[in-house]
Amino acid sequence: MPHCILEYAKPLEAQLNPTKLVQAVYEGAYSSGLFEGPDIKTRAIAYEEYLTGTNKTAFIHVTVKILSGRTDEQKQKLSSTVIKRLTALKLPDISITVEIVDMESSSYAKHLA
Repeated sequence: MPHCILEYAKPLEAQLNPTKLVQAVYEGAYSSGLFEGPDIKTRAIAYEEYLTGTNKTAFIHVTVKILSGRTDEQKQKLSSTVIKRLTALKLPDISITVEIVDMESSSYAKHLA
């Protein structure tokens, strides 16, 4: 845990390999100190069609799903460390957002085969 879902504007791929975006999100989650490396799951979805307001400004949005029970301070640290890693990529003219979402432990299920 956590599940880090990275959504981004596909045109960003002309400036940066998506693997670097995924790695930056992973490193941000890891550097928060809240999770062990092997527990962090990170994936990316590129969007060709999008609007940011009335413009087609590039964006990165990360949803980090974590099991409930973390403090607001821990969640803030997590979002800050992910943003810090993404802004370090120095992508111009971009909107970067991070959302921390609690998953209820009582309804979360996992199966490893």
